[in-house]
Amino acid sequence: MAVTGGYGLNSRIVTYLVAAALLLAMLVFLIWNRRRGRPFFTPTAVEHRSWTRLLVASFLTLFAELAFIRWISVEVRVFAYFKNLALLLCFVGFGLGCALAHRARRWFWAVQALFILLLMVRIPLPRGWALERLSQDLGAAADVEIWQAGNAWSWARFLNAAMLAAMLFLLLIWIFVPLGQIVSRQLDLAPKTLSAYSWNLVGSLAGILAFLGVCWLMLPPAVWLGVVLLGFAWLQDTPRDRIALAACLLPLTLILYDPATPDHFSFWTPYQQIDFHRFRTPQGGFLLDNVEVNHTGYQAIVDLAPEYLAQNPKLLKEAPDENPYNLPFRFAVPSPRVLIVGAGTGNDTAAALRNGGRSVDAVEIDPAILKLGRTQHPEHPYDSPRVAVHLTDARAFLKRTQERYDLVLFGLLDSHTQFSDYSNMRIDNFVYTQESFREAKEHLNPDGVLFIKFQVNHPWMKRRLAEMLRQTFGKPPLVFYADSSYSTGATCFVVSPSGRIEEALAGDPRLAHLVERNRVSLAGITPPVTTDDWPYLYQEGRWIPRTFFALGALVLLLAIALYCQIPDSRTRLPSLFFFSMGAGFLLLETQVISRLALYFGTTWQVNGIVISAVLIAILAANAVMEFSSSLLPRSWILAGLFLGLAVAYLLPLERTPGPPAVAGTLVAILFSVPVFFAGLLFALEFRQTKWPSAALGANVLGAVVGGLLENLSLVTGMRALLLVTIGFYALACFGLLRARSVLSANRNAPALSVK
Repeated sequence: MAVTGGYGLNSRIVTYLVAAALLLAMLVFLIWNRRRGRPFFTPTAVEHRSWTRLLVASFLTLFAELAFIRWISVEVRVFAYFKNLALLLCFVGFGLGCALAHRARRWFWAVQALFILLLMVRIPLPRGWALERLSQDLGAAADVEIWQAGNAWSWARFLNAAMLAAMLFLLLIWIFVPLGQIVSRQLDLAPKTLSAYSWNLVGSLAGILAFLGVCWLMLPPAVWLGVVLLGFAWLQDTPRDRIALAACLLPLTLILYDPATPDHFSFWTPYQQIDFHRFRTPQGGFLLDNVEVNHTGYQAIVDLAPEYLAQNPKLLKEAPDENPYNLPFRFAVPSPRVLIVGAGTGNDTAAALRNGGRSVDAVEIDPAILKLGRTQHPEHPYDSPRVAVHLTDARAFLKRTQERYDLVLFGLLDSHTQFSDYSNMRIDNFVYTQESFREAKEHLNPDGVLFIKFQVNHPWMKRRLAEMLRQTFGKPPLVFYADSSYSTGATCFVVSPSGRIEEALAGDPRLAHLVERNRVSLAGITPPVTTDDWPYLYQEGRWIPRTFFALGALVLLLAIALYCQIPDSRTRLPSLFFFSMGAGFLLLETQVISRLALYFGTTWQVNGIVISAVLIAILAANAVMEFSSSLLPRSWILAGLFLGLAVAYLLPLERTPGPPAVAGTLVAILFSVPVFFAGLLFALEFRQTKWPSAALGANVLGAVVGGLLENLSLVTGMRALLLVTIGFYALACFGLLRARSVLSANRNAPALSVK
């Protein structure tokens, strides 16, 4: 929830109650007008063709998708670990709107759903209530790591939580229904369907770029969702409706309001929400700066300077050199060259400087966390001339740097969110793979040490990390637990290609005693190691966890139930061609994003650039089809599509030669080939369809199924998903042939004479 503990609760309650009262008054006013025969949000009887209207609705669809996905994945934690779940719900709502293109637009329901969702999620209760409990009951399982969700699965608790989740899912779906209605209706009215589809893509691309700008500026949700609300207002048919929706901007802002003081404030980075809270600890009254990510504990900013410890002798229960931040340097050679991946707010960097590090490369992906370290850390480690700060993905840095180090330190680099709305991979998934550890080893000096700190909540996690290091270095790592009364405790994994670890223990009896006293047992079944093809660190084995099954089934049931409410749904099935194209395309897009993340990093820029590039490729395909369709027989397009997919599957992309930037560019070009030909095939058939809205609805429904099937990579690995993608495109070809045979049969059927 947005309010944690007790700070800021009173002001949040006041603003929430004011917003709720304003919304209640507006609802009474709307009902009163409806009874007087003057209802609000009633569309005109005839929809007129308008390129501007199509552009705005397309812009809002993508912008609102990204905004709601990002917002709800922070406020309801379970969405943070299954982020494409929210994406699929947006698809269901948009697809339902396409199917209802010729019905009255559902603005009243959409606006109601928007504010009910806001009120439900933002209800100002202390942590542990309502939706916080929902995240635990939906996500608790021993075979998958979800922060603070627990390990014990209970069907009774899950079913109770599923009822509340279904309500949230339905609200999210209803928000997107009128947008789907407008876009699909405008496509039906357009004299040239393909041109209208191109304008739809242009609007969608603008929506993505606008949201990237919002992320870059680190603006709060009140701005994103305010843009969505004002866009809804612009799409209304009458000035009165526009004014009514614009007036809702005030309660929306109040609902999303978060109080700020010098000791407590929050902001939204391109990746997550950051909460900063300065308080005095109950034990000893020491001042502590705590950082939370998505309302979950992340890191405390600690002062371990000798002067500060001398002034506060009761601050540490352990000896200063036994603190987890100082421990790694007792294994390294004197005056080491240090690489820190996951530098965070600077605790490890400060430790490197205190322990004589002659140079430090500090790598951190989140600019706001770095800024907190620069402004709030009492030791100011990032101001030191010995420190070079790198704002990038850890894996991307390992690929690009040519430096060698005496100590490579993986800080508490455990992610709380996904790097893409199209994938269930977390930001750090590619950091903890066998290939990543090999790259880290290559950057070690002969007596270098690799030191990993990790918060282990499941026994299989420690066994996995230890096994990966054993396979990488040819010997088992040293594994022990280092606790602290002041900073964050962690399970430590230490290994070196030489005998440096043994030398450090032999030369430091206190260190040897500490390690032996806190040694971690690795007994038990070792889970499969993670690789670049199967990078799912937070999952125990190669199977789909029941949490994924349960939530996916819930989305599918909702989609089917809503589809059955569509007129003629039982007599008119969705087009197999457009359905299969949607499923195949979403799986292909997931492949592009995940593959390029290996070369350019799991940064928000890569995610946005890839999605934008995919839309541009489809626009290019539309342009080619618009002006040169006679030069491109269908058989050539199909050959290019399947040849491109086969090459992408058969080539060993992980061994692409050249620097990472060049290799990544080659991979991008390689994947752009099937994207381009898929766009050509879709454009060719979409231009000829009699019902563009029905085709778009089937395409979006297929994307929902493709998004659910993306979870197959948890079993097969990501590369094998290309085979599923090829299967869907083959199914699309079958649907195309079947549709053409039916059309040919209808043309050749003898006409019936009427007597």
